Order: sequence, then structure tokens, then C-alpha cells
Amino acid sequence: MTRYVVLLRGINVGGHAKIAMADLRALLTNLGYEDVKTHLQSGNAVLTAKDKPDHLVRTLESSLLSELGMSVKCLVRTAPEMRKIVDGDPFAGVATEGSKYVVLFLSAPLDKALVAALDPADYAPEQFRIAGREAYLWHPDGIHDAKMNKIKWETRFKVVASARNWNTVTKLADMVAAT
Repeated sequence: MTRYVVLLRGINVGGHAKIAMADLRALLTNLGYEDVKTHLQSGNAVLTAKDKPDHLVRTLESSLLSELGMSVKCLVRTAPEMRKIVDGDPFAGVATEGSKYVVLFLSAPLDKALVAALDPADYAPEQFRIAGREAYLWHPDGIHDAKMNKIKWETRFKVVASARNWNTVTKLADMVAAT
């Protein structure tokens, strides 16, 4: 059995794809997952499953569609992956406000040539670092009008992407580590 963080993309954001967390917990529990917990209202869950990550994603996306009529992309990370994300924080000591610091979770590593084409100077004072299937984004002037939001990560890099602020990332890492 493996502990996972499940990230539903675009849930309860701006009135889009509304799902009550109690309904999400019930759906996950009815699918046979154990120790199901949710965090906030934005599609964050922690659970225990026998499934491999790819199978878990397919099952979740299929069930959200068949049971709730919602076409929602999902991403998953294991407890060790979440710990590595937190421990590998490239902006420790720089990104001092968790609400302005975002981890963009990705379905696959980004094409290195496409990443190389991003000129960091175009986004200053914002900063980014890519590490595996995560992009760390520091928005010192706030997220709402951030220049990096205009990158359109999913379209440009052909991946599923879902962002969580640092406060949520560290909370989810703690939740998935707890037994």
C-alpha cells in the first residue's frame, strides 16, 4: 500500500468544477481507497492505495466523470516524492511568503529545449526553477498579475499542470507522511 497526494486540476476555482470535499472523500472511499483526507476546497486529497500512480490517475479521472459528470485531470505524488519536493526547495530563504510561492505539479518532465527558450529576464522579478515534474515559481509581487501566469504551461509544454502554493504543498507533504 502506498500513500499518495492527489491533486485535482481546476476544482472549485472561480466557481468552476464545483465539488464538495465531502463528496470527493466519499467517492475516493467508495473506490476502496483508505485513510482518505482532503485539504482545503481546491481538490487536494491524501489517501492510501494499492494502485500504481498511472492506474490511480486513470481510475480517478474515469470515476469523476462517471460518478460526478466532471472531466477533471488528476496528478498524484507519493509521500517520498512530496518530501523530495519540499526538501529540494530551490528558493529557501528567498521565497519568504508561502502564498506567493507556487509549485506547479506536472504530468511529465518539461522538454529541456523549450525550457531553455524561457528567458528568466522576461519574468523578473519573478523567478522559476524546473526540477523533474515540478516547476517552482516565486512571485514576489503576488500571483494575480504574475508574468509567469502568461506562459500557458500546459499548452506550451503539452503537459497537465496544477499549481499549489507553498503553504498547501508543505501541509500536503505533512499529511501524506502521517500514518
